[in-house]
Amino acid sequence: MLKVDDLRVTLRRGIEVVRGVSFSVRAGKVVSIVGESGSGKSMAVRAVMGLPPPMASLSGSILLNGEQLIGAPERRLKQLRGSKISMIFQDPMTALNPVVRVGELIAEAVRLHNPQMSARQAALRAIELLETVAVPQPDVRARQYSHQFSGGMRQRAMIAMAIANNPDVLIADEPTTALDVTVQAQIIEVLANLRRMFPVGLVLITHDLGVVAGVADTVVVMYAGKVVETGEVHDIFHNSRHPYTRGLLACLPDIEKKGGKLIPIPGNPPSLSTRPSGCPFRPRCPIARDICAHQEPPLRHVDRVETACHFAEELRSPGAPALQATGGHG
Repeated sequence: MLKVDDLRVTLRRGIEVVRGVSFSVRAGKVVSIVGESGSGKSMAVRAVMGLPPPMASLSGSILLNGEQLIGAPERRLKQLRGSKISMIFQDPMTALNPVVRVGELIAEAVRLHNPQMSARQAALRAIELLETVAVPQPDVRARQYSHQFSGGMRQRAMIAMAIANNPDVLIADEPTTALDVTVQAQIIEVLANLRRMFPVGLVLITHDLGVVAGVADTVVVMYAGKVVETGEVHDIFHNSRHPYTRGLLACLPDIEKKGGKLIPIPGNPPSLSTRPSGCPFRPRCPIARDICAHQEPPLRHVDRVETACHFAEELRSPGAPALQATGGHG
């Protein structure tokens, strides 16, 4: 349904914030994009939606059902957004109009792509959509404003708007941010149910690797605007060959290890305007060597994953001694 190939997003002054990102989404499958804040995840999917920052330039290829989106007229992109491809934005409080009733917002999204539908039909469809995403008393809630909804309910309303026209591809940009754990689980369950009800391809952006483990089919790990590792979810969790992915996994709490400490990744992500030479992860990497300072590793197939590390073959299993190898930072 969606095929992104060598996507690059360049801001003014030549700053590349997305560098050669590639992934594909099939019907009924979930592709999860993970990485720290500033890694380029949201920027990449905003480009896919045709919503890059002002003055940004795009290159590469974005095919939606075989149709090229890069270079497509804005009029065509408006026809596709909300009908063939939709997005659940990160903050529903700012994404929903506070002076319009929630039901009217959803009905507007329906009629925008179905002008032949009457206002009453759209209103009934809005109630039906709220019921689909498990909003209690949907007929009552449809007459309320967004400030009368809890955080979890606002997110459900956003999901209802996104699926109003049965899109082929649904992008969820950190849909569980700022929600408590119980509500997070409910939102993920709503998304999982949608995948079972409709043959939608889902792109899920999240920091939560626990969520990734439960719902994703494929994982794309980004760092400094680039994909550093990708593979099937089981292989990423059990056969990762990149020290950054290993670092993210080491930050996960494990209830079976009583008294165990989380192992944070040292340092901070690099600024995309001042990336270090060579491998961008080099200043934080425990196995960096001289070559890492001069040559950025390409994404290559190693065992069951694609990874961008010069020494991927040394990382044979999670927790292998090679992860703590000495050798300085190059």
